[in-house]
Amino acid sequence: MHEADPFGTLKIKKNLEPEEMLLVIFDYAAKIANERRLDHLIMLMADMGREMVVSDRCTVWLIDKQNNELYSTVAHGVPQLRLPRDAGLVGHSITTGQPIFIEDAYVNTEFKDVLESGAIAMDLKTGYRTKALMVIPFRNNEGEIMGAYQAVNKLTVEEQFSKKDLEHLTLAASYAGKSLESALLSNEIEETQKEIIFTMGEIGESRSKETGNHVKRVAEYSYILAKQLGMSHEEAELLKIASPMHDIGKVAIPDSVLKKPGKLTDEEFDIMKAHTNIGYGLLKNSSRRILKTAAIVAHQHHEKWNGRGYPQGIQGEEIHIYGRITAIADVFDALGSERVYKQAWELDRILNLFKEERGQHFDPMVVDAFMAQLPEILKVRELYSDAALAEKDKGGIA
Repeated sequence: MHEADPFGTLKIKKNLEPEEMLLVIFDYAAKIANERRLDHLIMLMADMGREMVVSDRCTVWLIDKQNNELYSTVAHGVPQLRLPRDAGLVGHSITTGQPIFIEDAYVNTEFKDVLESGAIAMDLKTGYRTKALMVIPFRNNEGEIMGAYQAVNKLTVEEQFSKKDLEHLTLAASYAGKSLESALLSNEIEETQKEIIFTMGEIGESRSKETGNHVKRVAEYSYILAKQLGMSHEEAELLKIASPMHDIGKVAIPDSVLKKPGKLTDEEFDIMKAHTNIGYGLLKNSSRRILKTAAIVAHQHHEKWNGRGYPQGIQGEEIHIYGRITAIADVFDALGSERVYKQAWELDRILNLFKEERGQHFDPMVVDAFMAQLPEILKVRELYSDAALAEKDKGGIA
């Protein structure tokens, strides 16, 4: 009889028939091949392992070489975890490169100390009853161990993992190692792209004496608005990553214009407006989706819904939604911030302007999304305020 689970009573199941096993493998292989987000990919790996060996829980652990730790971003029934690299059963399996089988955690003698300080101690806190355990390390293409599968509690009548389960989880581990290696590499490349893009955005703003927090705030506002408008997490995240490049073209604007404290002449304003075309020119030829998105944002964030913006004078939905979102995010932050040529506006004054410019400067739908998400936007403004940045630079914020 299985013990009661704090989330419900464990149900007795049967081992998968060969044709059922193939269906599970093919199903998850298709899902994994199409998944871009690392946390979702790891959860798919955990789900696949759990179904293949018919366990109650399955956790995918990865090695963090930089911190010499093991970490699990997602796991069934437990929160995200970080452990020393050599800790517990997973640490032992990774260190030795050997799988671990335990029929009953409460009577096992070989790993008695590890179990008492780990699984059994956790059981006492949660009411869960750990019995059978299995840990299988997995490797990358070079044969280097990069993590491990951990399966807990076999759900069949026997309540014990078998040699077949070892084979099945080893198969899952082999696939996981190669898939995760590819995903981690792609993730590292994308994180590097994000860092470069954000830094370039900061450089563009710093020339006009803006803080790095301006581009951070615009990025966060853009994400919030995109989600409110129904975009997927992936597309909203793409806009968030790209939006810091909206003013990258300012790198080519002369200081005499960019840093002028007073009102610009018509000729000077024409020079300033050129930053949209310059930014677009810098980015438009890239085949990378992040930079292609950044090119749109740089080119169109000064266009207006009524067609009176620049550089193209396009109107309505001719303006890409990325440009329409970044436009209001940029204006909100610009008006609310003190700059060389003006004082910061009060919030009520900004909101009244947005109401007046709804359907004129700004897309009415985006203004409505802004108003709906105003509390979250104000939280972001406070979190990434220039004062907060200055305090952090002095070491006042961890």
